[in-house]
Amino acid sequence: MTEALTTGVHHVGLALPDIEAAKDFFCEALGYRLVGGVPSYPAHFVSDGTILLTLWQVEDPAKAIGFDRRRNIGLYHLALGVADEAHLGMVHARIRDWPGVEIEFGPGPMREGSAVQHLIAAIPGGVRVEFAMPFV
Repeated sequence: MTEALTTGVHHVGLALPDIEAAKDFFCEALGYRLVGGVPSYPAHFVSDGTILLTLWQVEDPAKAIGFDRRRNIGLYHLALGVADEAHLGMVHARIRDWPGVEIEFGPGPMREGSAVQHLIAAIPGGVRVEFAMPFV
């Protein structure tokens, strides 16, 4: 088989301790739109027009266990694309002082000598999100 059977990411679901804080982060800091939700679930659906994110509320945030990439199998981080270095700088400026955000590193080269720039941050609720320029 030489042709891929999939067409890219349809949506990504994130389990969070506070979906309201996450919704505010994506919609207010990054310009996403709230496109739906299920109050009884509870979940919010947000989109930038390219990707859909499902933000799920965990049942008991106090008992939730954070992800550890060295001990758990699963999604380590979500990587979102940015158009160029200027847009990466705008993302950094918008999120660096956002409540609940912790910048892990960046913006800077993906690795030493790389022209590709990125940054990684923990968003409100602790999920790691990477913002990266396209590979050239």
